[in-house]
Amino acid sequence: MNKMLLLACLPALATAAERYSVTGLILSIDQPHRRLVASCSEIPGYMKAMVMPIPVREPKALEGLKPSMFVDFTLVVEKERSWAENVRVHEYENLAQEPMLVRRLQMLARLDKSNPPPALLAVGETVSDFTLTDQTGHRVGLSRFRGKVVGVTFIYTSCPLPDYCFRLSNNFGRLQKRFAGQMGRDLVLLSITFDPEHDQPEVLAKYASTWKADPNSWRFLTGTPAEVKAVCRLFGLNFWPDEGTLAHSLHTLVINRQGKLAANFEGNQFSAEQLGDFVETTLNDAR
Repeated sequence: MNKMLLLACLPALATAAERYSVTGLILSIDQPHRRLVASCSEIPGYMKAMVMPIPVREPKALEGLKPSMFVDFTLVVEKERSWAENVRVHEYENLAQEPMLVRRLQMLARLDKSNPPPALLAVGETVSDFTLTDQTGHRVGLSRFRGKVVGVTFIYTSCPLPDYCFRLSNNFGRLQKRFAGQMGRDLVLLSITFDPEHDQPEVLAKYASTWKADPNSWRFLTGTPAEVKAVCRLFGLNFWPDEGTLAHSLHTLVINRQGKLAANFEGNQFSAEQLGDFVETTLNDAR
């Protein structure tokens, strides 16, 4: 009889705590209350993608974590509580165009002692001023946007693949719609070409019209090859000619109101919604 009762209870015990695998972008961390706030991916059949405050049971679960990191964790859900366990930094997969070529050329660049790459700007450090030319032909310096949140990405207009430059521009197009009332006043977007010989202001203006970009709030920037290369190297953006196209890495930046780097998202694995959630958090951060 006891064995039969135990077997009868097993289904109930199995559903006492549901477990789901989740990937999220950390927006903030609250150490005193042992929780993080993250923009989480969809859990099919359970919840849509959303921003959630997620508690952890042990303070050490938050050690080493910072806003702008992607993490994987197990969401444990019981009837009256939930928490994250096994929180770990998400392993970045290089999904750049021709990733093996990019890695090989990056290695060659590091071995070039005559022109070593600069130290990569870390999150929290002040971004050095730079000046480039926008789609209207005007020179624009980064410092003019101090006091505003600035989104930066790197593209070239003739990129043939939809998952690369087009996707990054589409992300900014989604930001432009989501923050329409704050564009120019609180938020500025900068798309920097790494193909300056082709992407002159008139080419960028035509490309910008595809996204209905207001040049006062979303600027497409070019410059001399030396100017563009200096800006790209500052943030770890690498690009090389490859049989008529450009092999390149992918970076999207968020600079806070104080001119400090808040995030340097590598690759194209994040969603426009997650980027928007991080931008919204940065806009609302008065520090």
